[in-house]
Amino acid sequence: MERAKGILVITARWLFILCLPALLLTASIGFAVNNQWLYEYGFDKYNVGQATGLADSELEKAASGLIDYFNSNEDFIDITVTKDGQPFTLFNQKEMAHLKDVKGLILLDYWVLMGTGIYVVVYAAVSLFWLARECRRRLAVSIINGSGFTLGLMLLLGLLALLDFDRFFLQFHLISFTNDLWQLDPTKDYLIMLFPQGFWYDATLFCALLTVALTAILAGVAGSYLFITRRRTVF
Repeated sequence: MERAKGILVITARWLFILCLPALLLTASIGFAVNNQWLYEYGFDKYNVGQATGLADSELEKAASGLIDYFNSNEDFIDITVTKDGQPFTLFNQKEMAHLKDVKGLILLDYWVLMGTGIYVVVYAAVSLFWLARECRRRLAVSIINGSGFTLGLMLLLGLLALLDFDRFFLQFHLISFTNDLWQLDPTKDYLIMLFPQGFWYDATLFCALLTVALTAILAGVAGSYLFITRRRTVF
């Protein structure tokens, strides 16, 4: 019985440690997807208005329309903007189909975020409020271990992106999609004109840095707790 209990405790702890990187990364991705400032930053940096012929107000409409779509129950996106005084549908059928696939990835991100978040919160709550004081120290150690895994993962992904982002970006698409709908024409498809590859490089760095920042906060809180409780024990 005690052995089974010990195995259960160790399994729960390691699951918590492994959930932390997934939780922090999916939280960062979810924040980026819903951050209109990031979209507009990319539009401005890469002169998207000039490439598309759309005014800033229409680009803002496109950004908010994409965010609304990713959080809606609609299968296909439908955004109408005005160009040269004439309204037109922003995305063609191929782009709409690809965005449906992208939305599926975003929903998967939300599900992973929710699942890991629930487990992490429940595990932390049990450790903090139900179990003995030593379990709180183990929780702090587990947070630091999970933070270490997260930083290692971000370092690996960061190196892959910095060394050869083109290949990193290509492999992501080959792994994530089962079709070639993502192979768009930058001369006529507005989706790729709105979001050139440079934007995705910046967005990747944004998610990685945000994940590192969240990790540093968690590790700092856990480390402070261990330091304070250790001093109390010593004195």
